[in-house]
Amino acid sequence: MRDAQLAVETGVDGLDVVIGTSSFLREHSHGKDMAYIEKTAVEVIEYVKSKGLEVRFSSEDSFRSDLVDLLSLYRAVDKVGVHRVGIADTVGCASPRQVYDLVRTLRGVVSCDIETHFHDDTGCAIANAYCALEAGATHIDTSVLGIGERNGITPLGGLMARMIVTSPDYVKSKYKLHKLKELEDLVAEAVEINTPFNNPITGFCAFTHKAGIHAKAILNNPSTYEILNPADFGLTRYVHFASRLTGWNAVKTRVGQLGLEMTDDQVKECTAKIKALADVRPIAIDDADSIIRTFHLGLHEQNKVQPPAVVEN
Repeated sequence: MRDAQLAVETGVDGLDVVIGTSSFLREHSHGKDMAYIEKTAVEVIEYVKSKGLEVRFSSEDSFRSDLVDLLSLYRAVDKVGVHRVGIADTVGCASPRQVYDLVRTLRGVVSCDIETHFHDDTGCAIANAYCALEAGATHIDTSVLGIGERNGITPLGGLMARMIVTSPDYVKSKYKLHKLKELEDLVAEAVEINTPFNNPITGFCAFTHKAGIHAKAILNNPSTYEILNPADFGLTRYVHFASRLTGWNAVKTRVGQLGLEMTDDQVKECTAKIKALADVRPIAIDDADSIIRTFHLGLHEQNKVQPPAVVEN
């Protein structure tokens, strides 16, 4: 209670009350039993509300806590008017099905908002967050690039990617999606890390296509191999043609971008040269462009200098 009083005295708008409820945390962290936790939580919430402030209560390590204990605790705090309750997958152990079941059950017990917090130790933070929304959660904790303890928590960008697929109009109207890359770059620079190459939406490879069969289809219709539209985020796609995996359709597109003309057979021959060099060493765009220009120049020279015709008597 003393901590709550000190917090209120600072002039805050609300308080976030958190305590571990699993046997692990009750035994090895704070040493309190569930009866004490429930009694103290109710007292603190009533005190904070008496000061006209917003108050949120969350259990920690919710998914390793006893369900009967949890529901009893949440009923008690909901009864005294807590504004929001939270559940936390503190060690990242929960599966999407477990999340859905717990949130759905909790939704039937409390009338207030439900917040969720998911760590990514087992790679389920995004899926768990989305399942929580489907089950009736009203708030999801996220962080830029998923930065947090250990493997972090639900990444903002990853959750946006998941949400825009199923609710595109809502997400586009509610969020300034074109600011995402700028925000992630800012945070990455501030904490001195690199944005992962496979990061949802903003990773270097997010809208890059390399394999020949992919490139051909993407050039015809991007929806063939993209569920997200890079333009929605102020980004562009890139069809990689400087690679041993490149297909001739990608090279054909590059030929056109360079303002050159070749027949399909000529493009295929040029593509073989690019792939041959890429088999020897990694090549850059400039390397591939040089091969294309040199090959095209050779074609031009062949057409320019024709051998003399042989006339038989």
